Amino acid sequence: MAVTISRLGYKRLSRIIFEWQAADRAAMLALFMVMDVSLHWLWFLFVWLRRGVYEAYVDMALFYPLWLGVSIAGLFFWWMMSRLTRSKVQDAYLYKWQIVMITIYSIYIAIVVVVMGHSSLVSGVSLVGGAMLGMMLARRRYMWKAFLFHIIVILAATLLPYLGFYLPDLRKMTLAAIPIDTYSYLTYSEMTTVENALVAPIFHDGAIDWNNLHQLRLSSSFFWRSTHMYLALPKAIFIVYMFRTLLLIIDKSKAEILNHANQDELTQLKNRRYGLSRMQQVIVAVKDKQDFSVILLDLDWFKDVNDNYGHEAGDQVLREVAQTLKSALPASAIISRYGGEEFLIVLPNTNHDQALIMAEHIRQSIAKQEIKVDEEVNLGVSASLGLYTLTFNELNRLKEDYLAVAQSNTSPTTPRRFRIRHTKSKIKKVAQLEDVARTICQHTITTADKALYKAKDQGRNRTVSANEIFSKEHMIV
Repeated sequence: MAVTISRLGYKRLSRIIFEWQAADRAAMLALFMVMDVSLHWLWFLFVWLRRGVYEAYVDMALFYPLWLGVSIAGLFFWWMMSRLTRSKVQDAYLYKWQIVMITIYSIYIAIVVVVMGHSSLVSGVSLVGGAMLGMMLARRRYMWKAFLFHIIVILAATLLPYLGFYLPDLRKMTLAAIPIDTYSYLTYSEMTTVENALVAPIFHDGAIDWNNLHQLRLSSSFFWRSTHMYLALPKAIFIVYMFRTLLLIIDKSKAEILNHANQDELTQLKNRRYGLSRMQQVIVAVKDKQDFSVILLDLDWFKDVNDNYGHEAGDQVLREVAQTLKSALPASAIISRYGGEEFLIVLPNTNHDQALIMAEHIRQSIAKQEIKVDEEVNLGVSASLGLYTLTFNELNRLKEDYLAVAQSNTSPTTPRRFRIRHTKSKIKKVAQLEDVARTICQHTITTADKALYKAKDQGRNRTVSANEIFSKEHMIV
């Protein structure tokens, strides 16, 4: 697969990160290296074209060998990108080429940082940003070792001059056109201090006038700071863009994963786990004067459909019943496939009479439905429904009863002398409320399930309310 800069958009990057093979990702890493080296090569070209102006700030004896090295590095990374793009390298060889590529790039960047001035800006972007970007596209173990290598190089470049070791330096400092030899023990920070002192006479009252702007432009301080910004900022902007894109991809993938984890693949309804979780949330969030209803729906004689017409016909029935439920119920309803041919419907803020009307509407809609299995067979199905409504007062009573039991089962605690104990107490109470919500959820479903079995016993294709059953039993008593 061809690797180009045009593939750095959001959608194509998502393919690179999640779908491309290891060789494709390594080729993209090589492309990043080519882009970085190309920026450096253009800097050398610019200095060479303006050498009459800038040779006072640059050690030209070191300049040309470095330019040659940058050119060779750029050609190598270009060749690596082309090789990895055009041929599918086997994993064993791919890892070896990754080691070679990362090693050469690490040495190359180390030389650039040391020779062109190890400023915090250049070093920081190369050290942190480059390593994190590389970990997206190559073996993390290799990038970690390259990261440690860069730390050692920066420490060495900082400390060795104090020990009397000479480090090559491409920079010269001048004020206007007067060169000052910089081959000394001065570190980057100390050089910056000297540069500031040299440039200070140009400023008057903290400002600079247009007459002195040309002189400042000619100073080595301005030139090398601009160089360091040029070396670091494009890379920093690119790395931030890459990680912004990666975060967008992760957010989208997270949403897709959650949707997949919560969805029943066959019916495209929510699955049992999600239905129970949302039901518990509704129980916790019920407000004053709000009732709460649950319907359990089971298709009648569904096993006969599978036995007589095959599982494909059974799957078609489940899909079409699911669509009927979606269209027949309000948007606030929580519909999930509870298991097999059974569906769980949670109706927040719905009283018993409203829920009974909805349940009957669902039952009649399913009973009227004809499901086309093939050219010759149209199936008619029916459903039995069990309904249970918890009024706000009953729900509060259950919460209080279950919470009292939960608290009585916990061991007594020592007096709360510190705020942290109070925080732990709050966390504990929230956990207890969640446990109580799970218990009430199971109690509600079990009650609706009993009403469902009553509907089956009474001949199927009907709705039975657990509330009405309890009311009749209470009247008999």
